[in-house]
Amino acid sequence: MAKQRKHIKVTYSTLGSPDPLLHEYFDEDVAELKANLGKSYGMYIDGEWIEGDGVFQNRSPINTDWVLGDFARAGDAHVDRAVAAAKAAFPGWRDTPWHERADLLNRVADLISERLFEISAVVSMEIGKNRLEAIGDVEESADLIRYCVDAIHDNQGFDRQLLSETDQHFNRSVLKPYGVWGVIGPFNFPAALTGGPSGAALIAGNTVVLKPAAEGSLTASMIAQCMADAGLPKGVFNVVFGGDAPGQALTANPDLAGLTFTGSYDVGMSIIKNFTTAAGYYRPVIAEMGGKNPAIVTAKADLDKAALGVMRSAFGLTGQKCSACSRVYVDASVKEAFVEKLVDLTADIKVGDPTVVDTYMGPIISADAYAAYQSYVDEMRAGDIRIGGGTIEGVNGYFVAPTVVTDLPDGHRLWQHEMFSPIVAVRAVAGKDEAIQLANNVALGLTAGIYSEDTDEVDWFLDNMEAGVLYVNREAGATTGAWPGYQSFGGWKGSTGSNKASGSWYYLQQYMREQSHTIVG
Repeated sequence: MAKQRKHIKVTYSTLGSPDPLLHEYFDEDVAELKANLGKSYGMYIDGEWIEGDGVFQNRSPINTDWVLGDFARAGDAHVDRAVAAAKAAFPGWRDTPWHERADLLNRVADLISERLFEISAVVSMEIGKNRLEAIGDVEESADLIRYCVDAIHDNQGFDRQLLSETDQHFNRSVLKPYGVWGVIGPFNFPAALTGGPSGAALIAGNTVVLKPAAEGSLTASMIAQCMADAGLPKGVFNVVFGGDAPGQALTANPDLAGLTFTGSYDVGMSIIKNFTTAAGYYRPVIAEMGGKNPAIVTAKADLDKAALGVMRSAFGLTGQKCSACSRVYVDASVKEAFVEKLVDLTADIKVGDPTVVDTYMGPIISADAYAAYQSYVDEMRAGDIRIGGGTIEGVNGYFVAPTVVTDLPDGHRLWQHEMFSPIVAVRAVAGKDEAIQLANNVALGLTAGIYSEDTDEVDWFLDNMEAGVLYVNREAGATTGAWPGYQSFGGWKGSTGSNKASGSWYYLQQYMREQSHTIVG
């Protein structure tokens, strides 16, 4: 039976002063989840929950004794079966009037919102997000779907009349779906970056096979349940679970017509190079491949605002955001004052169980990430570690300390490498020209921020920064915190495969291809 609860509208901007009922609802659902750990979960293929080639366990990074569930492991045959089901369902789904598809996906979004706290409790325990980040992730998934529903309504199904030579000619341009669309999601936004792109592909008329990150399997299972309960026809939406192998099988399937990928630069570039042309013709890839995101703090900045924005973007979700702030270039005249404020804020961060109300930073995602953090710290001894640089002992999870380092040598690889750890490096610069040169000197270009009270400096930054998402004087996050309809989110350079952003006017069209019709009669 559905829980009877007050609706609480959530965005990243409203999380700073949440309705008190938000905490009550979240605590109730965390307690319920903890009382029901260790269940078995099948894959969702052709409208049925099925078993796989054995199972894998998903354990919480908060406490590795907590087994969140046993999940069906997909073999190549299961992936092929899912693609075949989606292919068989495609003609009927394509021919379903666009407004009927949109109504069904609106229902999916409403179910996600109705189950907001149930799903966000899973996200928190599965990924290690604090409660507000987890709640934001889930509601963003629903709002990404709603944004695409609005887009297809605003464009009347992307069917538009063109000029005609005579009154006996009728010309039009229409966007049509590709076919079976794959979605490979990341662990760090297990709701928004599985439900969001899946919803976009479905609204456009494609059928979908989703392969979530193994660490986000329970969240993806709950998103799939929302798809099923909304009444999507069988085969239209499918989910397979596992590690890298099912993702590789999915991208290798010749019947896959298009793909959305969120993950690392190396994997994303490999997919773009191989998938797009393997069929002998272009197949679209919508790829978001991370960032190495800078903040610039000028001599004319409000340093309190800058330190707070950098702290929030560097250490939110334990630094495991593609938009995390990992580099700060600060005018030499204010460097030490800025660093002192940043260190003081970092010292106040509570690290621990992210389901607890006053915890800001939870664990890092896995044993591999835990080891990588320690290796980065060893490398950073070439600079000056001002705070952090250690692991949190005496717990049964992957807890590490938020870390601020200064004075790394200019050739140090961590100025270029995306760490996905709670580490931010600060460097003094002689002025804004040196700052922008260093900020742009990376292959990635996802997000960036500036702090300055001078409008000329702000305009200069907006004109010269090579990144897809720019923020100015933002206390809520120097480089993080986009929301559908409020900020578009997409990268430049090596951060993107399409140079289009989600939550914008140009996103949904990527899931369709154009056809011109000329009718004489």
